[in-house]
Amino acid sequence: MEDYIPLEKLLEAAGGSVYKLTILAAKRALQLADGEKPLVEKADGKPLDNALKEIAERKIKIAGEGKSSKKK
Repeated sequence: MEDYIPLEKLLEAAGGSVYKLTILAAKRALQLADGEKPLVEKADGKPLDNALKEIAERKIKIAGEGKSSKKK
């Protein structure tokens, strides 16, 4: 990885959950490996590195995060 990204910054962007961070990074890395365009300016050739940069820069989010759930 070109630049060091602190784990705390990644966890903060993933809602504080290591599990959510792992799933988010893995899914995004697969999308990038399948040809999706990176959302970061300085993208390198490694899909996982690019996915982690996108998470740290909050270019991608976990689906459903931030929405309030209504109970019936």
